[in-house]
Amino acid sequence: MTISEVSQKYGLPADTLRYYEKVGLIPPVNRKESGVRDYTETDCGWVEFIKCMRGAGLSIETLIEYVSLFRRGNRTLQKRKQLLIKERDALQQRVEQMQQTLNRLNHKIEVYEEKLVACEKKLLK
Repeated sequence: MTISEVSQKYGLPADTLRYYEKVGLIPPVNRKESGVRDYTETDCGWVEFIKCMRGAGLSIETLIEYVSLFRRGNRTLQKRKQLLIKERDALQQRVEQMQQTLNRLNHKIEVYEEKLVACEKKLLK
């Protein structure tokens, strides 16, 4: 796949894909004789993984560390697992905070709905 096809498929700007490759978040992408990037399924798997993790709030630095560990092989399994557990715990805290905010917003909306119903009843009298 070309960079524009990958860009469209994952909803990421081509510049972002180039940056991810430059900083080592995805392995160097093979190029055709013309110099055009030729993404493989494996490359796309990395793009999808990085996009997912970024969407969950993981920093570029954390992902660079993870990918660096991954490339060192099985001797880094424990370190990678610890890194993922740490990030999962942080994400869980953010989810809980967001749930609290959602609950508060829902309560506020209910209050406004009650006030609107009361106003409408007054108008109908």
